[in-house]
Amino acid sequence: MDGKTSDPFSSEAEQLPGAGKLGRLWLPKGLSGNMIKDWLDRRRKAIRPWGSFVDQRKFSKPQNFGELCQRMVRNLNTYHSNYTFIFLGLILYCIFSSPVLLIALGVFYGAFYLIHLKTLEKKLVVFGRELTQGHQLGLAGGVSFPVFWLAGAGAAVFWVLGATLAVIGSHAAFREMESSDVEELLMEPV
Repeated sequence: MDGKTSDPFSSEAEQLPGAGKLGRLWLPKGLSGNMIKDWLDRRRKAIRPWGSFVDQRKFSKPQNFGELCQRMVRNLNTYHSNYTFIFLGLILYCIFSSPVLLIALGVFYGAFYLIHLKTLEKKLVVFGRELTQGHQLGLAGGVSFPVFWLAGAGAAVFWVLGATLAVIGSHAAFREMESSDVEELLMEPV
């Protein structure tokens, strides 16, 4: 691999603009700080106000299965950014509430970084093939898999998925649609 052009941790890698100390974090090539910032800005702009999102007066039991399906579809489309931030919040909660999982993530990052440093010194060849960045990630994952297994990462993943489905599913099912949404979804008689 060529020195700086293929180095995902090089100082030329884009940094998160305006993020203070976080702006000094180096990101792998292909994942620029501008991409992350743009994605987060689009999500933030599409967020519905949290006050109306959790307004208890807007929750009721659907009258039938058809109304439940309509609510689910409409609320998922309306509140997709709010749901995204709920999902990210649950991931962060799960990671920071488990110190062993933090250690496992550190081992994975450290293994990837050490493998990457080895490839900068000379090409890392396994079974006659040079390791690409994808292969390096796979090798780091293989090295850190036992630590993730001991940390209970599988249970954490399923907890996050289950909690996300429970929170988002119940909100989407029981949150009433706005009156303009109801008029739009009504079918004309034939």
